[in-house]
Amino acid sequence: MVRLTVALKASARESSHLLEAFRYLILPIRLEPGCGGCSTWAEPDGSVHYTEEWRTEEDMRRRVLSDRFVQLLAVLESAAEQPLVQFDFVTRTRGLDYVTEARQAVNRKAEDQ
Repeated sequence: MVRLTVALKASARESSHLLEAFRYLILPIRLEPGCGGCSTWAEPDGSVHYTEEWRTEEDMRRRVLSDRFVQLLAVLESAAEQPLVQFDFVTRTRGLDYVTEARQAVNRKAEDQ
């Protein structure tokens, strides 16, 4: 999985405009192949957050090279302050099997003592 995270500091008025712009972008993005989710929200301090999750790096690369990504860049460039943009590459995801494995390892260690 690859996650794009954007954080912007904004005034109350600018925050409202940024949220509106991000919400406009989200609908078609969610329909793109490989998209695992997309969301935006504002904090009480006026900061605005935007995230996209993609199943593979190839999906994210296709997104970054798309014409629609240029629309996202235009929104980012319209912000009064420079945004924080981060791509997180998650190489492994686990579920409850991890909890079981960790707890069993602790139990085995306790038994060996």
